[in-house]
Amino acid sequence: MKKSGILLLLFLLLFQAVVAQPRQVCVTIDDLPTVAYGEANHDEITRKLIAHFQRYRIPAIGFVNESKLYEAGKVQSERVALLQQWLDKGYELGNHTYGHVDYHQVPFTTFSADVLKGEHITLPLSKAAGLPWRYFRHPYLHIGKTQAAYDSLAVFLSNQGYTEAPVTIDNADYLFAKAYSNAHKINNQAEMKRIGTDYVAYMEAKVAFYEVSSRKLFEREIPQVLLIHASLLNADYLGELAAMYQRRGYEFVSLPRALEDKAYQEPVTKFGSYGISWIDRWALSRGVPRAFFANDPETPAYIVEAAK
Repeated sequence: MKKSGILLLLFLLLFQAVVAQPRQVCVTIDDLPTVAYGEANHDEITRKLIAHFQRYRIPAIGFVNESKLYEAGKVQSERVALLQQWLDKGYELGNHTYGHVDYHQVPFTTFSADVLKGEHITLPLSKAAGLPWRYFRHPYLHIGKTQAAYDSLAVFLSNQGYTEAPVTIDNADYLFAKAYSNAHKINNQAEMKRIGTDYVAYMEAKVAFYEVSSRKLFEREIPQVLLIHASLLNADYLGELAAMYQRRGYEFVSLPRALEDKAYQEPVTKFGSYGISWIDRWALSRGVPRAFFANDPETPAYIVEAAK
């Protein structure tokens, strides 16, 4: 075989190897033990989420607001038991602050104190379960409105042993979840089905959008980090979400695995009041044209109204 033919064959083999590599996504769940929509089905939500993790082999991580473990100033053992369900099945937990405090609305001293307050119960539980306690998720994805504010928080978190948990697939699952909860409270099964079906379609449009954004920014698809919440909607529809991701060629990976990708070393140098995907942050930091952000799927108007 001629040299040119050998080189062509090697190129084709390399191309096939690259193409054959599965897409990767890390599933992260915020607002544990569960979202606060006035429902009492916290155990059901927790059990269903974990069952989906196990069925689809999802190495999920949950981010905790410890304020939800208290009632009238006292720790509620049944709420702590919800976190224990995660740990007993080997799922790692992380810090989401004590009270879901907004860093863009309070001074650094208040926010940092709330971070520390958010580890009083979950840190010992994690250690007792033999699992690491290492990741922090910013409430509202607010990392600081200025470089100085971001740097102060980043240094503090690093000194406390935390790694920031970024998000690349940002979405409005919380609006769908609130609308779903409202329908559930009045036992409107038809409306719940409509919301759930539209939710999965919306989430597929979102992942498709961020696949394109990733290729625009990095000329490849990076491992994605999905943010969703511990809601009844996700308890009921995470299986359909997982099947959708698998249909699109994704494998589910842990947060440490996703963050191994060099894309996550991309610096953020542009700051503002927004809470957005890290892909969008990196794009803004590079000064990309406005067209980069076009075609981001919108939340259906009826969902916004139904979530009120």
